[in-house]
Amino acid sequence: MAHNLLKRAMAVTTAAGVLASACAAPTPVGPPEEVFLPPGSSFQATTDSLVAHGIVTNRRWFALVARVTGADRKIKAGYYELPRGQGASAILEALASGTEKTVRFTVPEGFTLLDIAGAAEARLGLVADSIRAAAADPTLLREFGVTGPNLEGFLLPETYFVSRMITARGLVREMAALFARSWDPGWDARAAAMGLDRRQLVTLASIVEGEAKVDGDRPLVAAVYLNRIRLKMPLQADPTVQYAIQLATGARKPRLFERDYLFPSEFNTYLHPGLPPGPVGAPSVKSIEAVLAPAAVPYLFFVADLDGKHVFSRTYGEHLRAIARIRAAERAARRTARGTS
Repeated sequence: MAHNLLKRAMAVTTAAGVLASACAAPTPVGPPEEVFLPPGSSFQATTDSLVAHGIVTNRRWFALVARVTGADRKIKAGYYELPRGQGASAILEALASGTEKTVRFTVPEGFTLLDIAGAAEARLGLVADSIRAAAADPTLLREFGVTGPNLEGFLLPETYFVSRMITARGLVREMAALFARSWDPGWDARAAAMGLDRRQLVTLASIVEGEAKVDGDRPLVAAVYLNRIRLKMPLQADPTVQYAIQLATGARKPRLFERDYLFPSEFNTYLHPGLPPGPVGAPSVKSIEAVLAPAAVPYLFFVADLDGKHVFSRTYGEHLRAIARIRAAERAARRTARGTS
């Protein structure tokens, strides 16, 4: 009896000593090493990888600390950046908490689903088709209450820090979830008062996003389109034509020519009255708010000036004169540039 008690006391003392030694870890030295731990890796395989990268130098000690602390059963798969010379306790804590190295993934405002899929393939190594398929998943559409064929317009443009092991579905779900969290519940009632449902609000906001290059233009651009809708004028919005061409060809056309305005598509608002069937890109919160609080102006036309801002006009004659002034300024700028080159 006394012998068994002594053995248990020695075991507790040994465990306490291991923990104390592990906590008194040396200061990390040397540059960090990137390590990938695949899903389902055994503790031995994990240790082998850490030893191969010079992060763990004493295999037996590392295994002992892991066993005593129970960390050998808590390690999570992922990509990690761990410095050499770090103590066993700190290494195991990082691996058990899943504090893996993430990848920065930025989705600019106005990006279409095709743009997002291409960026995810280039930056994260995900297959573009898998992103598009995930965005059209009926389960995700139901989860986020989105009508229509896919989540176009309902993926928030933002900078994300994601696991390098993220799946296409996981990425799309994270973006849709952030959009849902960013949605102000009061927006639906304000949109309804304007005769718009949620999808129509996001659709118009996506057009505003595609047109406005400076924040101050957003409420003015929104006002122009709302005025046109009220007067039953065609929207004639360039972003809808660009979107239609990208859907058909897979490539975005930054500059449109006269023939492009005849491009056959239900999204082409030069050919079809009213709003297009759905969003033509990812609108920012600022563009959604611009549609809900448009400027109180009578404008029906606008054209981009040399500085990216727009010149707004009430009548078509004013609009043509504004275009003429801007084209003359462009020609003068080109002559000046040739004279100084």
